[in-house]
Amino acid sequence: MHVDEVPIDTPLVERLIGAQFPLWRGRRLVPVRSAGTDNAIYRLGDDMAVRLPRRPGASGQIEKEYRWLPTLAPMLPLDVPAPLALGKPAEGYPYHWSVCRWLPGETAVAGPIADLPQAASDLAGFISALQRIDATGGPAPGQHNSGRGEPLAMRDAEARDAIARLDGIVDTRAATVAWDLALEAPAWNGSPMWLHGDLLPSNLLVQQGRISAIIDFGCLGVGDPACDLMVAWTVLSSRTRAIFRAALAPDDATWIRASGWALSFGLIALPYYLKSNPVLAGIARRTIEEVLADHRRGA
Repeated sequence: MHVDEVPIDTPLVERLIGAQFPLWRGRRLVPVRSAGTDNAIYRLGDDMAVRLPRRPGASGQIEKEYRWLPTLAPMLPLDVPAPLALGKPAEGYPYHWSVCRWLPGETAVAGPIADLPQAASDLAGFISALQRIDATGGPAPGQHNSGRGEPLAMRDAEARDAIARLDGIVDTRAATVAWDLALEAPAWNGSPMWLHGDLLPSNLLVQQGRISAIIDFGCLGVGDPACDLMVAWTVLSSRTRAIFRAALAPDDATWIRASGWALSFGLIALPYYLKSNPVLAGIARRTIEEVLADHRRGA
């Protein structure tokens, strides 16, 4: 998916585990098919997963998750990954990597959410709980989380470049109007808040039709809380967005910026992953369509 990916395969992961965590040597190791873009994932035995960054831009995510997830997890209403061990660069592999607890369920891509109104309430509860946690010392937006939570205006050049690349694929005129409106919203001037940063269907686990866990905290950081509200367009429908918005009660400026976050995610991801990651490209396309549909309705 990326020109700067490092090679990762099962024999490499077996060597890393055998050398650094001999207690787990010999356990069944199976690569996991995923729509994720930053980490290769392997299932280790029945109850663990191994995560290895694919590229330099993702190299700091594992240490960040290892540092912060044990602090955040007890205060969140949905299950999140529990890091068990932090691996070091070795065997020619240049980054830190992790072993974490395997969480049961299917992603919301593979196992559809049965009750979207309930999902809207559950997602609002998760985001609200995350935002209430003291963000002192949390990681500010940067390369480690693709700038999630930074001022929306900092994404302007990349979003407009993506719009130009999507001519003939999406309604670029409508996308430009929607993007301009999002940029007109007042910037966040409150204290930075915790955010997951990547609330996509591929990062929600579902059991029995209901969201049971949130995974992949690689974009974790503190910043503009509007970023996480983009889940209203990446996952929810027009009707359930209203439930979500009522539960969180963001001010109008935050809601407008949230639509801009959703739109910029879709615009930037779609041309980049159009051929290399059809699942993520499909999520991006749907997100753009949901944002533009709201603009047509004046929502």
